[in-house]
Amino acid sequence: MIFFDKKRNQRFLIWGVLMLFVTVMLKYAFRECDHEDFLHEADHPRSRYCKDQFFTSMRLSPGDQGICFSIIRGDKQAIEKTILKKLSANDFLNLTKDCSLYKDTRKFITIPLSREEASFPIAYSIVIHENIEMFERLLRAIYTPQNIYCVHVDRKSPEVFKEAVRAIASCFDNVFVASKLEKVVYASWLRVQADLNCMEDLLKSKVPWRYLLNTCGSDFPIKTNAEIVRALKVLNGKNSLESEKPSVVKKLRWQFHHQINSSVVRTKIQKSPPPINFPVFSGNAYFVVTRDFVRHVFEKPEVQRLIEWGKDTYSPDEFLWATLYRMPGMPGSVPYNDKFQLSDMNAVARLVKWSYLEGDISKGAPYPPCTGTHRHSVCVYGAGDLHWMLQQHHLFANKFDLSVDDYAIQCLEQYLRYKALYGEEL
Repeated sequence: MIFFDKKRNQRFLIWGVLMLFVTVMLKYAFRECDHEDFLHEADHPRSRYCKDQFFTSMRLSPGDQGICFSIIRGDKQAIEKTILKKLSANDFLNLTKDCSLYKDTRKFITIPLSREEASFPIAYSIVIHENIEMFERLLRAIYTPQNIYCVHVDRKSPEVFKEAVRAIASCFDNVFVASKLEKVVYASWLRVQADLNCMEDLLKSKVPWRYLLNTCGSDFPIKTNAEIVRALKVLNGKNSLESEKPSVVKKLRWQFHHQINSSVVRTKIQKSPPPINFPVFSGNAYFVVTRDFVRHVFEKPEVQRLIEWGKDTYSPDEFLWATLYRMPGMPGSVPYNDKFQLSDMNAVARLVKWSYLEGDISKGAPYPPCTGTHRHSVCVYGAGDLHWMLQQHHLFANKFDLSVDDYAIQCLEQYLRYKALYGEEL
């Protein structure tokens, strides 16, 4: 009898300990998640639970998620479906009257998603002139509280558009409108000046950003902030942007004086040779550069001379950054030797599909045909481009347009939000 009671007591004791353990674990598992819980490693017992809760609250378009899964995986039937919706500048003026409510309803992520990201702030220059909803969705896709964002708004833009941009920026401590705005003319020096204005403002910021990425209103990221941070760490102090030998046609852009009015017009007046002792290179407007590179743009006399010389050229953004990337003594630069030619497909700055290079990949084309439309010979992406796009190594892609294919952007948003929170693809 004593033996029976002893065994029964042991069972009760074990059962009691188990119940206590389960009770404690249940309280631990289902208590409200805080930021520290969210920053746990992926295999931590609370990590998945907290991420599930956060993802549910931050999901952008729950009704579209199943379709987006199919689109990203290349399902042709899903790609054929489209939805178009648009918010106006006045809508955003109303939405931003209560900033807390605005950030909550528009699903901005206002906490760092990892310690790695929190310790590696990035600066952005965003040059825009129209489409307030596209700007806000771009900002939301790249927004994190540790980064810093300078927005240059074209002075020619409607007042209500400029007011809406300022209203959105005012809701965030780390988003601001450039202190000096330009009346940007397509293919003119003023497009470069817009980025330079943001560069100056960003250098004055107290945020210790490491790299600067420039964007425009038709860009969208194809990597999460965590992936961008890791890509920048791999660069290890180097820059990444297109820089190649220019064609004969492109050389004409800086061999003649150009007049800037409502457009850029080439004259018959020949320019003096560029004030550098190495070649001029060709590239595009997009760059990924270090803070020291940006500082040298303003402090290095040779750079300032090249800037002054380039102010009457055609599309100077397509040779200035490419040339500075090869300039001896520029931080993060590479030699101007032919060994260091870098195409846009090999740089990380921007993924662009040029209409005249699209074709059959199996026959040597660099990319498949555009599923959207073309503008200035560049693909404006459709939903059918996402499957291919997300296999590339670039940080951003250009061009996107809500009026061409809203689903291309909606599904990219869904993909990035899921991957940012879970660290895995849809």
